[in-house]
Amino acid sequence: YEILGRGGVLLPLKADPVARATEAPPATASVVADARPYLWQDQQWMAERAQRQSLAAPMSIYELHPASWRRIPEQAHRNLNWDELAEQLIPYVVAMGFTHIELMPVMEHPFGGSWGYQPISMFAPSARFGKPERFAAFVDRCHQAGIGVLLDWVPAHFPSDEHGLAQFDGTALYEHADPREGFHQDWNTLIFNLGRNEVRGFLIASALEWLEHFHVDGLRVDAVASMLYRDYSRKSGEWVPNIHGGRENLEAVAFLRELNTVVAQRCPGALMIAEESTSWPGVTAAVKEEADHHGLGFSYKWNMGWMNDTLRYMQHDPLFRRYHHHDMTFGLLYGFSENFILPISHDEVVHGKRALLNKMPGDQWRRFANVRAYYGFMWTHPGKKLLFMGSEFGQPDEFDHDKSPYWHLLDEHGDHPAGHRQLRQLVSDLNHLYRSEPALHQRDCRADGFSWAVGDDSVNSVLAYFRYGEEGPPVLVVVNLTPVPRSAYRIGVPPIGPGHNGVWREVLNTDAAVYGGSNSGNMGQVQVQESGWHGYPVSIELNLPPLSTLILRREP
Repeated sequence: YEILGRGGVLLPLKADPVARATEAPPATASVVADARPYLWQDQQWMAERAQRQSLAAPMSIYELHPASWRRIPEQAHRNLNWDELAEQLIPYVVAMGFTHIELMPVMEHPFGGSWGYQPISMFAPSARFGKPERFAAFVDRCHQAGIGVLLDWVPAHFPSDEHGLAQFDGTALYEHADPREGFHQDWNTLIFNLGRNEVRGFLIASALEWLEHFHVDGLRVDAVASMLYRDYSRKSGEWVPNIHGGRENLEAVAFLRELNTVVAQRCPGALMIAEESTSWPGVTAAVKEEADHHGLGFSYKWNMGWMNDTLRYMQHDPLFRRYHHHDMTFGLLYGFSENFILPISHDEVVHGKRALLNKMPGDQWRRFANVRAYYGFMWTHPGKKLLFMGSEFGQPDEFDHDKSPYWHLLDEHGDHPAGHRQLRQLVSDLNHLYRSEPALHQRDCRADGFSWAVGDDSVNSVLAYFRYGEEGPPVLVVVNLTPVPRSAYRIGVPPIGPGHNGVWREVLNTDAAVYGGSNSGNMGQVQVQESGWHGYPVSIELNLPPLSTLILRREP
């Protein structure tokens, strides 16, 4: 667009803010999209979606950067297009047992190094991957394969590129004029003026475009904390208080509540997920009209506290973990205050934080064993799961948007450590067990789905807990976070009935040889003994392998 500003000043050429297609970067023009409707073939998925995405359903998310998931080195490291991603990514995700994929932002963005988090076109899939109808076909094929599609969506900020929304008519149209409200110091970006009806309408229309036009199953809303607080990452004097003199961004709160209300009404079964890193109350509480109820109405919230605490714990030498035991248990004090997703995301493997495998202490064997034990803990802990690409096989280097994960490490004919293939096998088996075992997912977001068996054994760095479903036997999880095997470790268990105490079957052992472990354990099962322990009249004795998680199911 050519826009004349005040006084007839000709402004820089502007892209269409609601363009449904664009030229491929570095070109910046908008494109008139094909107006023909896409003929969807995902009717069964859409009919079942609300049930598949309920709080009681299993949800295990594979997060990926679509531009670098599998680049083609022979062709100047180009990214795959949507059709190629459908051919390669969907079978991989299905085989791995994930229920969903989450794509880092695919909205058109000028700078690839922003990973999509500085979008210009909030309605257009990036031309890096092909035309918009090919994106629709990709989502359609995911649905036909039983895979849900979540997108990262960024209403918290936008870049200042001159062809974008910044100073659109020569004035602060989409952004705040005052830089204390309208400029993000952390990201060198501009902040939407959510006090304007037109801006709120623009963003809600963008959300609906992805959910309705492209049949996307949910949006993960980026940087919600930066929206909720006017003083986010600002010093005194660098921010403007709200009308009551407080730090809460009342306009952002109203926008998020309106957004989630509209999505719930128009897109049944779609998920709205908040990346929110503070203790703001009621992020996943329902939006209600009462003045004293401030629920934001999200479906889920990323549990950043759990992630930070547990990864900090795992980086300690096992010798000192006894002094940090609370980092592994603290999350259960608030674990049911929101509907949580446990995220091991791209943010944890960039900017010097190291890849997950290399966060772990010890030699190569112990690093792999630590990751295996941690994944066993994560997949059995209350909350839905999210894992970033490459972490499923122990990618040794940090995320680099110009490179793919080191897929060659999985080559059976190379001279690479087998631990990578075996770790990926564990993640696949954990996903399939999590999905097939009701006790591990049905009450993920309810306090009655969890109870401690042993929560205070800091001396041995052992955790043990029960998970419960709506029906059927409970599952017992025992985690040993030192390289010291523990023999005859006694745990009290609930009895079935007089004289019928049965056995507890070992359904997964992260120390099994097939996963690269030492293959110690309990020969597949243990017999219940008439010996009271932990307040129960019966108990079992377990051999706890080093750096391991055991998952046991009670059987008559």
